[in-house]
Amino acid sequence: MTIGSFPGSSGMLDPLPQRRMSYFGNRYVLGLTVAAGIGGLLFGYDTGVISGALLYIRDDFKVVKDSNFLQETIVSMALVGAMIGAWVGGWINDAYGRKKAALLADVLFAIGSLVMCAAPDPYVLITGRLVVGLGIGVASVTSPVYIAEASPSEIRGGLVSTNVLMITGGQFLSYLVNLAFTEVPGTWRWMLGVAAVPAILQFFLMLGLPESPRWLYLKKDEAQAICVLSKIYDPDRLEQEIDLLAIASDVDLDSEKTVSYLDVFRSKEIRLAFFAGAGLQAFQQLTGINTVMYYSPTIVQMAGFSSNQLALLLSLIVAAMNAAGTVIGIYLIDRCGRRRLALTSLAGVFISLLILASAFFLQSSHLHGSCGLNLLHGSCGTNIGWFAVLGLALYIAFFAPGMGPVPWAVNSEIYPEAYRGVCGGMSATINWMFNLIVAQVFLSLVSAVGVAWTFLIIAGIAVVAFVFVLVFVPETKGLTFEQVERLWKERAWGTYGSLQSQP
Repeated sequence: MTIGSFPGSSGMLDPLPQRRMSYFGNRYVLGLTVAAGIGGLLFGYDTGVISGALLYIRDDFKVVKDSNFLQETIVSMALVGAMIGAWVGGWINDAYGRKKAALLADVLFAIGSLVMCAAPDPYVLITGRLVVGLGIGVASVTSPVYIAEASPSEIRGGLVSTNVLMITGGQFLSYLVNLAFTEVPGTWRWMLGVAAVPAILQFFLMLGLPESPRWLYLKKDEAQAICVLSKIYDPDRLEQEIDLLAIASDVDLDSEKTVSYLDVFRSKEIRLAFFAGAGLQAFQQLTGINTVMYYSPTIVQMAGFSSNQLALLLSLIVAAMNAAGTVIGIYLIDRCGRRRLALTSLAGVFISLLILASAFFLQSSHLHGSCGLNLLHGSCGTNIGWFAVLGLALYIAFFAPGMGPVPWAVNSEIYPEAYRGVCGGMSATINWMFNLIVAQVFLSLVSAVGVAWTFLIIAGIAVVAFVFVLVFVPETKGLTFEQVERLWKERAWGTYGSLQSQP
């Protein structure tokens, strides 16, 4: 793209040299990102807190203690709700706007948290988990899209990744809250109910924030859209952004029509974009992140550390590393690019999974070898256990900066405005669906083939994911939404050249 040109001209697809805003360059955008990211915090907290709360729920309800099915339902009902919420939330985003969708998510979070806190029996508790799950699903679609549409293109990846930082931070916070309330009367009720506080806080913050400027422009409210954009850009850049929005609205679908789910599959370029976005979301789960997050204490104990306290401590460290790795991802995603970051991440994930598998193969061989039956208590078993912990730490170190934020960042920017909510909702539903599958299948797979082979299978999936990114996911670093839209059109109709971005 030549200097001063816009999509539709014959220039190259390079970002304009004026695009120099830094991550901390605009306090308004950063404040908007943090406020919207509270939805991510709730997303992470409510998916993580149940692991500790369930220990005390079993003590209070004998029927839960005696039923593995009820325990699994309490845990998984939020994931079921999240799938439904993400699917419907995409349509709500497009039909009623990003702001109203975020407010709805907050209402669902608050109601669900209070229902769980006051639940007189496990069945009301399960209902509360479903309501919270609906909120998680809506928030998982809304927060990234809302942030992306208010973000300058050169820092869009980092700002959207801030929402992922809030998710990982919420998971870490849930572990801390679980520890804090272990000696408090009511234990699990406090653990589950406290999530209503940030939900109510975000609700009032969102009331004071504007609607997404891109959604406003799509719905023909140009004056309000320009008012919002004027708080983000200086006058020279503002004129350029308005021109880009005008071009996008000219080539988009009828802005008064809400796109249906079937419309996604009627256009070749949208199908390609959705395939790339949904594939990234699926592989994020299939490469094992929530296996590690949900079952890290179990994995640590499988590695030979029988102490519950040590297993929980190591799991807390894993959660902290996940959050810290996301910070690195925020720094790298707009410098290295989404595609390169994902490929590097998957290569590291593959190596770390091989280390994990090797540790458990060694453990299995030593059980029948020189270490005998004292494996779990002797130095040999301890050394192998630390080898497994090393693999676990490397896994998080490679996954968190890349495959953690990249799928969410890419899905917030690869769809045209009219399709962004629906496609984002569908791809988030894919994420939640595979999240549920992985969570339900992991322990059964371990029982069937052993821990080592389970990690080898996941390593094989990481190789497939690497090839998928290499072939189907283009680089979108620094591109405007309009440039990304044109890129997909060229991929769809084979007119590579002036618009093909760098690998």
